[in-house]
Amino acid sequence: MNTNNIKEEISKNINRNVEIKVYGMRGKTSEYKGRIHAVYPNLFTIINNNQEKSFTYRDIITGDIKIKYM
Repeated sequence: MNTNNIKEEISKNINRNVEIKVYGMRGKTSEYKGRIHAVYPNLFTIINNNQEKSFTYRDIITGDIKIKYM
């Protein structure tokens, strides 16, 4: 899996609802639910509670975040 494949998959799902789980340090996790808003060369954004959150494609490759399409 490379960044181009991930970017292409996310681009196909713009405006789709997603759930993103972020794995942080010391086993701490955060979850965000929203819809994919925009795709940029190095990151993508979601709208969550009227706030825009950004994530990088690299985070998906390294397993720092997991994305689930709803």
